[in-house]
Amino acid sequence: MRLTTRGRYAVTAMLDLAMHGGEGPVCLNEIARRRDISPAYLERLFRNLRRRGLVCSTRGAHGGYQLCRCAGEISVAEVIAAVDESLDATACDGDCGGLTHDLWEELTQHVRRFLETKTLAELCEARQREDAARELREEA
Repeated sequence: MRLTTRGRYAVTAMLDLAMHGGEGPVCLNEIARRRDISPAYLERLFRNLRRRGLVCSTRGAHGGYQLCRCAGEISVAEVIAAVDESLDATACDGDCGGLTHDLWEELTQHVRRFLETKTLAELCEARQREDAARELREEA
């Protein structure tokens, strides 16, 4: 199992959108600048995210993207699946007969269940707690 750049960037961009989406539609160039991701790459990712109904787009001078659902209703697993990222650790089609196939299949299920329980809202809250703790340390 490999979580590639595509999956990591999709989760990062969706988290950024969740954090800044309360201010209205967010331009991909803003996300690209904040997260140091190519705008062209984000366009491709967001095309898939839009097709899966995770983001909605608004055209025009004040356009951009917003989450289509509440951040608490979007799991990390959904985001990864939306950009066609595989979470399969077995590296076979299910009938390989390998000695360790069952082990890797079980790992895949654990990772999938874990990512299904993590929402964008939870990640936002964790980030806010980290930022608040950092500010307190800097003030001390």
